[in-house]
Amino acid sequence: MADTKKKGFHTVPKQDRKEYEGQLREHRLNVLKRTMIVAVVILLLVGGTALYMSLRQYTGYDIRASVERADTKATQFKEFQGNILKYSNDGAFYTDHNNERIWNQTYEMSNPTVDICGNYLVIYDKKGKDIYILNKNGLVHSIETNYPITQVSVAGQGTIAVLMDNQSKGLLSLYDKEGNVLVSGAIHSEKGGYPVSIALSDDAIKLGVSMLDVKEGTVKSTLAFYNFGAVGESAIDHVVSVATYDDMFMPELDFVSKDRMLAITDKGVIIFEGAQTPKETARIDFLEEVKSVFYNNVYVGTISDSTDEVMHSVVRVYDFNGKLTMEENTNVEYSKVELLSSNEVCISNRTICDIYTVQGVFKFHYEFEEELYGVIPGGSSLNYTFILNGVTEQVRLK
Repeated sequence: MADTKKKGFHTVPKQDRKEYEGQLREHRLNVLKRTMIVAVVILLLVGGTALYMSLRQYTGYDIRASVERADTKATQFKEFQGNILKYSNDGAFYTDHNNERIWNQTYEMSNPTVDICGNYLVIYDKKGKDIYILNKNGLVHSIETNYPITQVSVAGQGTIAVLMDNQSKGLLSLYDKEGNVLVSGAIHSEKGGYPVSIALSDDAIKLGVSMLDVKEGTVKSTLAFYNFGAVGESAIDHVVSVATYDDMFMPELDFVSKDRMLAITDKGVIIFEGAQTPKETARIDFLEEVKSVFYNNVYVGTISDSTDEVMHSVVRVYDFNGKLTMEENTNVEYSKVELLSSNEVCISNRTICDIYTVQGVFKFHYEFEEELYGVIPGGSSLNYTFILNGVTEQVRLK
């Protein structure tokens, strides 16, 4: 007799079904727990690796590419638009990191000085009369002034402000990148003083001018802001604000962004912000005599003699709210201190290079056999270009 029972199908009793669903839920919870544990372990490994990499100190490097160069002893180096600007008394070369020439510009200058902003750079002969406006494609325009140049400041679209010396008075001219005069005239202040420094904003709208007045043994500085946009049209001589600082010398001004300017003084650093009329927003007072001030568009740093008997100097870095982010002692007898474009502090001399993060982590130390001219960050946190005597090396720290 044939078996008439259906095969492959059965009915689960209600009690067994509840037990089965409970087992299924427990299984799913166990899978979820294991997945979460694996994910946490991976995150801890990744985070731990990242923390280790961020705290690790490197004392060597692998050379990824090396190119020989032929430079004079007077050659100076700057980073510009991701490539290398080399300049000296008789001309400038703009090359990539493989030393392949992008452009070169010849000139004769006694004291070639460079200012860079955005897509433009200017090379001028300080105390001379020659100015060259350039971008990544080469020469845009050259200008010969009527009076010796004290300082040139370039904006991000190529406009330049030129401070000149005419013996008894300071002269200011603004030129567009084609060399056309936009504004020209003598700089004077009702409160007295002779202009010592200028700074043109990235958009060429605002101009800061510091003036020094010394009378009967007292010193004061006057800071004037000019506005060459719509706001300044109704102001006399485009001057929208004037402030006087007693017992203070203000030798350097610099717009680090479109709306932020730093005033470097003998007492500290004053930070100004404003789209039309910059106002003082913060101060960084010097704690002791400062030997050098360095900055980029994010931080400002100082270097002073260290009170530690075995250390040479103390380096401090601040943000633009005046908050201290780094304070470290160094025993390097430095010749150069700078904030790299990677927001790292580089302390160097002819043969030694120390690199710190702005949080104070000692990242790199090395003593070179060849003279070191410059350090340029690469595409990752471990990649750099070292400009050494006669050779450019693209490296990776190890």
